[in-house]
Amino acid sequence: MSSVEKNSTPASEQNTANSTTDNTTHFGFQTIEKEEKVSKVAGVFHSVAKQYDVMNDLMSFGIHRLWKRFTIDASGVRPGNKVLDLAGGTGDLTAKFSQLVGKEGQVVLADINSSMLNVGRDKLRDRGLVQNIEYVQANAEYLPFEENTFDIVTIAFGLRNVTDKDKALRSIFSVLKPGGRLLVLEFSKPEHEVLNKAYDFYSFNILPKMGELVAKDGESYQYLAESIRMHPDQDTLKNMMENAGFEQTSYKNLTGGIVALHKGYKF
Repeated sequence: MSSVEKNSTPASEQNTANSTTDNTTHFGFQTIEKEEKVSKVAGVFHSVAKQYDVMNDLMSFGIHRLWKRFTIDASGVRPGNKVLDLAGGTGDLTAKFSQLVGKEGQVVLADINSSMLNVGRDKLRDRGLVQNIEYVQANAEYLPFEENTFDIVTIAFGLRNVTDKDKALRSIFSVLKPGGRLLVLEFSKPEHEVLNKAYDFYSFNILPKMGELVAKDGESYQYLAESIRMHPDQDTLKNMMENAGFEQTSYKNLTGGIVALHKGYKF
């Protein structure tokens, strides 16, 4: 991480980052008990599920589709593969993976939030994608799959909402087959100070208002902005993946580091 990135975190966020204990964690800029986070995050996504796709297009100006396309291309997915789309929400990645793995493959769309999972299931079924997709409500920290099950695991814009990210990465590592790969697509830290300042202004002044107008829920999008700032930076996440057992880890900054795609292998 560059010196610009290190100095770009506001002091208020740095103080919050240093305030957790073994029993506490972050919910945006708040410090809460760990057992509270799942229900609080659930409340956010129950609230925004029906407008989730519309808001994704609006708040990213449609660029999220390019980020997801890049993730698919980087996955190396092949016909017959078994893919876990973790925190898969409304199923954008699942839809494309379903087509690419073919009738001999399988895609599991997993999400901890039932409302998001239901929206994803309805959307994919409306598109006629039914033959090779399974739906599972699951917590990333305790994946309900056997070891060495999947060729590919993706988690797009979901890891920052997980209470114990280290535990989730170890759980993902366990369910991957030897030779399998993890791809983490997540908001990250902009590479340049000018972009970082512009991004902060947009995130905290415009995004919550957009959420209030479109999704009737400004608070959830305030949480979104805060949760992004509290997420580990690119190099920290890369080190966390390595500590969980992943090898040949790397990341690619997209849109100036606003988003990063991390990749790691299980050997």
